[in-house]
Amino acid sequence: MLRTTDRPAETTPVVPVIPAGTDPLLQLEYETQPPSGPGATRCLSHPRALALRGIPVMCTACRARRDWLLINHGRNVWFCCRCSNQWLEPEISRADFDALIAIPDGTTYPSVEQGLTALGFDGAFAGTYLD
Repeated sequence: MLRTTDRPAETTPVVPVIPAGTDPLLQLEYETQPPSGPGATRCLSHPRALALRGIPVMCTACRARRDWLLINHGRNVWFCCRCSNQWLEPEISRADFDALIAIPDGTTYPSVEQGLTALGFDGAFAGTYLD
C-alpha cells in the first residue's frame, strides 16, 4: 500500500565536491574560463554603423543606424537595438561574428536578460547613442 504525506520533502543543497589534492590555482583558472562550446551565448557591442551586402542595418522600431549589440548563440546571430528591439539576422554567420570580435572583454552574465540590462540594451536608453 502506498503512503502519502502532506509534508513536502526537504531538499538539501548539493555542494560541488572538489577532489582531494586539486591545485587551487588550476581550479580558479577553470572557474574563470569564459563559457564556450555550442551552447554558449556571446555578445558583442558594435557602436559603428553596419552594412550587410551594401544595405545599412536599421532598426525597424526606432530607425537607429548604429550602436548595436550582436548576440550569438549556436549558428544564429541576433541584432539588439538600444530601444530593446531584437531580430534574427540570417546574413551574419557564426564565422562573421567571430571575425568581428577583436578583443573580447571577458565579462560574463548569468543570463542574456541580465546582460542586456547591464549593457543598456533593455530599452532604458531608447533613442540614445552611447559612444
